[in-house]
Amino acid sequence: MSEIKRYKTKQIHVGDVTVGGDAPISTQSMTFSDTRDVDATVEQINRLHFAGCDIVRVAVPDLEAARALKAIKERIALPLVADIHFNHRYALIASESVDCIRINPGNIGNKERIKEVVAACKQRGIPIRIGVNSGSLEKQFENRYGPTAEAMVASALYNIKLLEDCDFDQIKVSMKASDVKRTVDAYRILRPQVEYPFHLGVTEAGTTFHATVKSAMGLGALLLEGIGDTMRVSITGELEEEIKVAKAILKDSGVSKEGVNIISCPTCGRLEADLVKAVGEVEEKLAHITAPLDVSVMGCAVNAIGEAKHADVAIAYGKGKGLVMVKGEVVAKLDEKNLVTRFIREVEKAAKETT
Repeated sequence: MSEIKRYKTKQIHVGDVTVGGDAPISTQSMTFSDTRDVDATVEQINRLHFAGCDIVRVAVPDLEAARALKAIKERIALPLVADIHFNHRYALIASESVDCIRINPGNIGNKERIKEVVAACKQRGIPIRIGVNSGSLEKQFENRYGPTAEAMVASALYNIKLLEDCDFDQIKVSMKASDVKRTVDAYRILRPQVEYPFHLGVTEAGTTFHATVKSAMGLGALLLEGIGDTMRVSITGELEEEIKVAKAILKDSGVSKEGVNIISCPTCGRLEADLVKAVGEVEEKLAHITAPLDVSVMGCAVNAIGEAKHADVAIAYGKGKGLVMVKGEVVAKLDEKNLVTRFIREVEKAAKETT
C-alpha cells in the first residue's frame, strides 16, 4: 500500500495527547452516563481507557454536571473534554478541570460569551474544539446557504476568526452531519483554507451496523486523502464498539499499522473447511496482538497458495488437512483440527519477532 501523505496541520495538546502535525491519529468517544453521577461516569471512562480510547468527552448539560468535572478528572487517566451547549458559564467552570472545551458555535451565544470562554481557556492553556453541527447552524449561514456543506464551512470560518481575533490559536475543528456526503464535502472544502487539526466524525450515525458503514465510508475517504487528526465513530450502542470500529478504520485505511490484518476468502461452493468458524476463532485469539501482521485464512486451493505467499502467517485448508505457512514457506502440514492452534502459535511468534 502506498504511503498516505497527510495534510500538515498545527499541533495542539489535549492533556498528554498530541493532536495534529505528524502525531498519530487519536480515537475518541463520549460517555452516555449522567455526568452528575461521578461513579458511573468514571466507570464508563475507564472502560473506554481499557478499550484503547485516547480522549474522552462528557456532556455538561447543567451546573451540577459542570461542578462534577473536577471529581471525575481526579479519578481518570484519559484527557477529558467538556461538551458545552447553550450556556457558556458551564464552559467557564469546566475550564478549571478539563483538558479541552468543545463548544457548538450555533448555540453557545453571542461574541461576548465566546470571548469569555476563550479567555478562560487561554488562561489555563487548554484548546477549544469548534464543533460545527449541521443540525444547529447559526441562522445567518443556514438562511444563506441552506443545509449544505458550504453553510458548515462558513460557520467554521466565522468562528475560527472569532477565536483568532481574541489572539487564540489552540483550536481544532469538527464539521459533522448525519449524512456522509455532506460531512466529507465540508471537510474537503475547509481543509486547504486553515491549518488547524480536524476532528472527524459522522454524527447521529445510528446503530452499530449503520454507523460502521457510514463512518467507514466518510472517515475512510477523508483519511485516504490525508485529512484528519483525531476521530470519533458515533454509535448508538456500547462504548467499546466505537473504539473497535475506529481502530479498524484506521488500520484498514493504511493510516495505522497496529494490529493483525486478517485476510480470508469469501464463502463459496469451493470451501473445503468450516471457514466461518475458523476465522472467528482466529479473530478472537489474535485480538491481543498489536504487531502489524498480515495473516491469511483460506478455505480452498484456488486462493490459498497465492494469498498465503504474501502473508506473514497463513492457513491453506484442503480436504480434511491443510498447511501452515510463514512468509510463503510451509512450516507444517496437519489435520484440519490442529491447524488453528499451530497457526496461532506461529502468529504469536512472529509478533514477538516484530516487536
